Amino acid sequence: MALMKYPKKVVLGDITVRDGFQHEEKLIPTDAKLWVAEQLVLAGFKRIEVTNFGSPKGMPQFKDADELMKRLRGSKKVGHLLKDVELTAITIRERAVDRAIQARREGHGPDRILFMVSTSESHHKVNSGLSLADYWKMCEQYIPMAHEAGMKVCGTVSTIWGCPLEGPTELTKAVEFTQRWLEIGADDIEHADHDGSAPPNKVYEYFSMILDAIPDPTKHLAHFHVTRGWGLANVLAALNAGITHFESTVGGIGGQPANFVDGVPVAGTGEYYYQDPSITGLVATEDLVVMLDEMGIDVGVEVDKVLTLGRMVERIVGRRLRSECAHSGRIPKTLTGRR
Repeated sequence: MALMKYPKKVVLGDITVRDGFQHEEKLIPTDAKLWVAEQLVLAGFKRIEVTNFGSPKGMPQFKDADELMKRLRGSKKVGHLLKDVELTAITIRERAVDRAIQARREGHGPDRILFMVSTSESHHKVNSGLSLADYWKMCEQYIPMAHEAGMKVCGTVSTIWGCPLEGPTELTKAVEFTQRWLEIGADDIEHADHDGSAPPNKVYEYFSMILDAIPDPTKHLAHFHVTRGWGLANVLAALNAGITHFESTVGGIGGQPANFVDGVPVAGTGEYYYQDPSITGLVATEDLVVMLDEMGIDVGVEVDKVLTLGRMVERIVGRRLRSECAHSGRIPKTLTGRR
């Protein structure tokens, strides 16, 4: 009998507090963000994306970046646990990196920052405001500065499987970008299906190419959206290719930065890629941990705490979210007496 082959242990990073909340069209209170981050730590997550140090004018959701980082570092609930937790902040441009470095010097900065490139020139320009050539130059300058400040650097590669602005893209270009990130000093690479363009067969093909070129699985993490409903299928495809590091959000929230917050139009990253912004989102953390746990994979977190958190995040954002397992729960292992 042939059995599926996949890793028996994975590393999960939750990015709810940044990527999840960035798509919300109402401001999430700092107290709520802090509470979610604390609960993720208490559930056992060792990698958490917390905020964005970019301009609050374009993304007011993160105008509390420094305050949130200070309060999380000083948290009585989890502050003593953070020595084993990697906190990440997004720093797409120079000023954001400078802010992160200053925060690090003051004792509340992130452990890891994240830069982003897209294989699609037009998509990259919308996200960063720079051409790819100029952005690579900026990263070559700032990666050593981040390392000197004691921060790791993650390089994201996006539009791997397609671009909402340009259409089809070449997988080989993303492999080349991954190699370039590592050559200029990035510590790990986020491979992002940013808008749900990746079918599972192409996910398997791509990550097989990646692990052939750079076989260390600790250098790679998979980031899948569920715009077309393929998120968990893509996780399974990546697992079968040998990927061990994944990202997700509670309730499957997240996506393109909101361009309308608390009744006020804001810049965000411009017009939404899809007319209905509610269809965007990432793989739901709750569904991911339950599926992997049922497969016998060590997820390193407390599944029941994650399910409880999922229901609470629905109350924070004020609506029913994408997760199925937050409501259906785990598969029962004993008789319940129900008929």
